[in-house]
Amino acid sequence: MSPGAPAPLERRPHGVLPDGRRVELYTLRNGHGTAVEVSTYGGIVVALRTHDGLGRLGDVVLGHDALDGYLAGNRPYLGALVGRYANRIARGRFSLGGREVQLACNDGPHHLHGGRRGFDKAVWTAQGSAGPRGPVLELGLVSEDGDEGYPGRVAVTVTIALDEDDELRLDYAATADAPTHCNLTHHGYFNLDGTADVLGHRLTLPAARFLPVDEGLIPTGELRPVAGTPMDFTSPSAIGARLGARPEAADEQLRRGHGYDHCWVLDRGARVLAPAARLEGPGSGRVLEVFTTEPGVQFYSGNFLDGSVVGKGGRAYGHRAGLCLETQHFPDSPNHPDFPSTLVEPGRPLRSTTVFRFSAAPV
Repeated sequence: MSPGAPAPLERRPHGVLPDGRRVELYTLRNGHGTAVEVSTYGGIVVALRTHDGLGRLGDVVLGHDALDGYLAGNRPYLGALVGRYANRIARGRFSLGGREVQLACNDGPHHLHGGRRGFDKAVWTAQGSAGPRGPVLELGLVSEDGDEGYPGRVAVTVTIALDEDDELRLDYAATADAPTHCNLTHHGYFNLDGTADVLGHRLTLPAARFLPVDEGLIPTGELRPVAGTPMDFTSPSAIGARLGARPEAADEQLRRGHGYDHCWVLDRGARVLAPAARLEGPGSGRVLEVFTTEPGVQFYSGNFLDGSVVGKGGRAYGHRAGLCLETQHFPDSPNHPDFPSTLVEPGRPLRSTTVFRFSAAPV
């Protein structure tokens, strides 16, 4: 590191919660300026600065300038780690070990992203270090037995690392002292161009099938081919190409999701790190490639952003101001025995990896 250059790992205060707990903000930075800021509140990626095609650094994620913004009433999980179970569980119920488990229901009659107080609202422990390829931040928390209705005590670790190739790696691990279900993801909202919406971004998903949903956005159980539908992103397509002013006029699934809010079944076999998505920002030249060991990716096109969330620099986040690419197991898996299992039990931990790789093309 040259004299006067910013440290690759920094820690500073991020604020204080109403109950007096202090929150810290860690910055991981590589040698050419790419940087990610992570809060111990919710494991939130507050900022992620990457270079565009002209070599300029810019923030590519939605978020808030201060901790208070994340504590406000309308909180769409901006940049957070979500769990104990990412996505939805129908009616907040599943059977486990011969008994019915009832979870907190916070999305109408359904359970969403861990319930009323999921991992996105926890204060995580944090330990920073210098890894062999760059700065590393290890976040941890313990979810006690009965948390939001879940059985079993679960210890979770998420290791975040930034390297010199502009790869942001998230390694998830969870152990349990009794059988339970767990599904973890990062809920970042990306906008590679810094524009009012992401409709012009081009997306590729290596997935020949997706999970259609019912009116409550719960998977029906079918793995439907994307061919011939607006869900086909097997070749690059502008996100807004099939989203008119009234997407419900074009496709029932778009109507139910108010746009894209579905899980795609990735084309892969064993749980190896493989491509999950490619996102291109035409205005900036930025490219985001996502790799994961997970079987699915939830593409959410920011359908419920309505301007009521005021983010960085006083900007109101309007309709489709950002999009999410949430690598995960399938929604409602505990109620679908034919879906890949999300069961975690003693001797059978959860382990998962997702990599976000950033690059830029000349513009």
